[in-house]
Amino acid sequence: MINDIIIVGSGIAGLMAAIEAKKSNRLTKVAVISKGNLFKSNSSMASGGINAVLDPNNSAEISRHINDTLKAGYGLADSDAVAYMCNRAPYIIKKLTEYGVEFDRDSSGNIAQRSFGGGSSKRTCYVGDKTGSAIMQALIKKAKRVGVKFLVNNYIMNLATIKGRISGVVALRRFDSSVVVYPAKAVILAGGGYAGIYRGYSTNAPDYSGDLHAVALRAGLKLQDMEFVQFHPTGFVRTSYLVSEAARGEGGYLVNSDGERFVDELASRDVVTRAIAKQMELGKEVFIDLRHLSGEEIEKKLPSLYKSAHMQAGVDIKRELLPIKPVAHYTMGGICSDMTKTTLDGLFVCGELANCSVHGANRLGGNSLLEGAVFGELAGVEALKFIQNRDFLPIDYNRVIKDIVLVDKIFDNETSKNFNAMRISLGKMMFEKVGINRDEKGLQDAYSYLAYLRGEAYSLHCVNKERTNNVELISILELRNALEVSEAVVLAALKREESRGAHYRDDFKKTDNSFAKSIIVREPISHYFKLYFKENTFMAKFREFFAYRAY
Repeated sequence: MINDIIIVGSGIAGLMAAIEAKKSNRLTKVAVISKGNLFKSNSSMASGGINAVLDPNNSAEISRHINDTLKAGYGLADSDAVAYMCNRAPYIIKKLTEYGVEFDRDSSGNIAQRSFGGGSSKRTCYVGDKTGSAIMQALIKKAKRVGVKFLVNNYIMNLATIKGRISGVVALRRFDSSVVVYPAKAVILAGGGYAGIYRGYSTNAPDYSGDLHAVALRAGLKLQDMEFVQFHPTGFVRTSYLVSEAARGEGGYLVNSDGERFVDELASRDVVTRAIAKQMELGKEVFIDLRHLSGEEIEKKLPSLYKSAHMQAGVDIKRELLPIKPVAHYTMGGICSDMTKTTLDGLFVCGELANCSVHGANRLGGNSLLEGAVFGELAGVEALKFIQNRDFLPIDYNRVIKDIVLVDKIFDNETSKNFNAMRISLGKMMFEKVGINRDEKGLQDAYSYLAYLRGEAYSLHCVNKERTNNVELISILELRNALEVSEAVVLAALKREESRGAHYRDDFKKTDNSFAKSIIVREPISHYFKLYFKENTFMAKFREFFAYRAY
């Protein structure tokens, strides 16, 4: 099964890339590889909306969008990348509309726009409170119409490379647990973020464990800004289900158990999240109050929240307060890229997985879907350009054999340990030690615990030896990757001895101008990284800080 371009990830970035690569040249063979269900992505969960100034000639408003984005990034966003994204936004909305996305309209028939946190203007286009889902459905239909192939239930284990160039991907086929190779002239990684490492305290599905970030590290690529994890202010207390920012954008209040409003609901997410955390530290519960909105407004503009609150929390938001808590939601860190290009020839990255420096230290609400669409489109264009007049490269099967041996070992040996308990324990520890508030002791404790879990994870094996649709096998591999990525987050958080955006240190409360640059993490080349901790002999490997990257 040979394709010219393979896209790993079926969210908005991956689908925009696939459509762009395919529709520009119908002879090009393009395939999207998905770990699971096409409709199960963070893009589908991005409910509130997508930012855009609709008139491409309104330079004043576009400048405000650029400035709001740069301000939210706390000095770490790249102005050129931000300008590209914001200037491209009007054309993206037009393209999505042509693809079949039915954005809500105002009384004049124009696309309606709502306020979003951190924005100085109403620029968030939406489809009720199910924007991401509506966009995803339209993109999947469009991709199928233009002839994109979908290879579902394939778990990427590693990249296939030779002499510094991409030659394909190595995947685990879920239905029979066999290791397969998908050759390609170019590969686009668009696999989403890593907030799933905060299992039990995240809006993300548990399988958003940073698999492709770990794959990138093993391939010699660098990760950037890994310490910046955005905690969404409003998740359901019991289930962590996302209460979209649309609820506050439409006028919802945040109140404590004394009935007091304590923060500007439309401040940037880091500000609102810390304000809620402070209330909880004082022993108070926090709620979102929508009772002052009309029932018609709620049913029209917040239909998903209205239903979910009934089903998951037993709350009628027309008449009752909805209890909420902050939850890990989005990760600003990702694979280093120059727009979408990486240091590996033929490999492109886009969406939440990538770090092209448009979010910096804290993402502006409404910019995630925009980033995915804009840079997904660009990745498709660049990959198509790259493959022209190029041949397929050989596959290094020595690398593939190592993955086959790894899978066999996980099946062949026995274990008495519970991988699910480890994932839950990891999520709890990350939230408590590497969460909204951080300090050196907590981060050092987190690193030590990760070292312990790493030793345990490498002794995990499948209890069920059946190879057909074996859930245990994937979960064990995900856990190993989650630990690898968690370690990168902790080390970057230790290195950043200041508070900036989504990264808040109780022991370094102020922003330090000497840290107005990105921290880059990579695999060590010739020596172990030693800074805050002693060497652990049972660790498989260490990370190191390669450099600071300033803008």
